[in-house]
Amino acid sequence: MKVHGYAAESKDQPLKPVLFDRQEPQKGEVAFKVTYCGVCHSDLHQVRDDWGNTIYPCVPGHEVVGVVTSVGEGVNKFKEGDQVGVGCMIDSCQECSACNDDLENFCTGPKSCTLTYNGSKNPDGANTYGGYSTHMCVREEFVLQIPEKLDAKYAGPIMCAGITVYSPMMRYNLKKGQHLGVAGIGGLGHMAVQLGKALGAKVTAFTHSEGNIDRIYELGADNVVVSTREDEMTAAAQSLDLLIDTIPVAHDIAPYLTLMKPRGTVVNVGNMIEFEAFSPGPLVFNGLQFAGSLIGGIKETQEVLDLCAKHDIKPKIKMIEISELNQVFDQMAEGSHSEFRHVIDMESLRELDQVKNDKASKIKDPKQGAI
Repeated sequence: MKVHGYAAESKDQPLKPVLFDRQEPQKGEVAFKVTYCGVCHSDLHQVRDDWGNTIYPCVPGHEVVGVVTSVGEGVNKFKEGDQVGVGCMIDSCQECSACNDDLENFCTGPKSCTLTYNGSKNPDGANTYGGYSTHMCVREEFVLQIPEKLDAKYAGPIMCAGITVYSPMMRYNLKKGQHLGVAGIGGLGHMAVQLGKALGAKVTAFTHSEGNIDRIYELGADNVVVSTREDEMTAAAQSLDLLIDTIPVAHDIAPYLTLMKPRGTVVNVGNMIEFEAFSPGPLVFNGLQFAGSLIGGIKETQEVLDLCAKHDIKPKIKMIEISELNQVFDQMAEGSHSEFRHVIDMESLRELDQVKNDKASKIKDPKQGAI
């Protein structure tokens, strides 16, 4: 099927409309029309090759929501007209111990999990194109049901930001009445505050931005600490059972270790660059765990969607049109965007003149979703 997308063809060029083909749904696959797609900070990193692994052309988007248009043979969980979502993965081996434990994100098969875009670990070796596109086709096991009570435009960020912070809460068994800390109250952190409260925890948010204090309290935080104020950090010492560090840039982790109760756990979900050198003494003398976490499996992702629907948890979003995307990327790079998450109304892609008249640049068929 003919599909239009929005792609970067090099790290120095803005995204622009493109045209490519996706195959019709094969056995076990679900095809859907994309209605919304969230904008993740990792989309910016990938497009601009900040991690040195981008495959061009790059069609980003892993917070994808749509309506099923057709299904392949053997599909029994979805039917035409269903509202569905796809997060960060579209495939895995489905056979290794991680996959059998519902941890497809840690698949140990020969090619590991296949990412929704920039995922050259597709079974046939082709690159994958993501949700900045008019249609997608994905194997049934990686398609999520959007709950009826959840407004579809909010669902995309939950399948990335939401699951990224929910999974370590489950992994480290956050209990009702425990004290959760959240460092960095942006796209990930603002979801962690709301989810922690829904799970019954006391939540303290740590931010360097004094201008965000009132907005953070509105999310439900019990306490807000400005991390640059030494007296506030000292007052919070040894108070936390679990800290989720969502800060996406290199930073000093040492001050956050002092916040932990003995045998507490610090989980890094945001920084994939580096940490400043720090003394391991607090880890040893207080029996702390310092861990990392990567999104979550499909089962957990469905859980967090359902939890958000049950508790009316919504990411704070700003709706945009596809033509605004390059400007939003520039704002994100400058750190000047004011909303926690942006979500693209994908109808705006269909309304572009290049798309209406099939005059977009043609790019290679990625054969996304091939089994």
